[in-house]
Amino acid sequence: MTDPTQLDTTFAALADPTRRAILSMLLEDDMAVTDVAEPFDMSLAAISKHLTILTRAGLISQEKRGRVKWCKLEPDAMRDASVWMQSFGQFEAVNLDAFERFLDTELSPDKPSSA
Repeated sequence: MTDPTQLDTTFAALADPTRRAILSMLLEDDMAVTDVAEPFDMSLAAISKHLTILTRAGLISQEKRGRVKWCKLEPDAMRDASVWMQSFGQFEAVNLDAFERFLDTELSPDKPSSA
């Protein structure tokens, strides 16, 4: 069973476009915090706050290598959220064109009635 608190934390972390962009960047490879911050028009402190939220959600991990702090994507962290979202995909979308053809066929005046 999926922990609702963890789902809330994950979705809250994913709600911000900057954090989603950071996750996309980390899909490629581990990155130093300064490299993560480079494409954004915000302070290193602001990026660090985003990284802290992603770390608390378990979506990334951070480790010091020498004097440099590195960020790494933790892809398994989104598994529960993915499973939860997929549960809503169990119902196939209704094909309205096919449904209309079915109704036309079923309600056709030429169709023999089943008595």
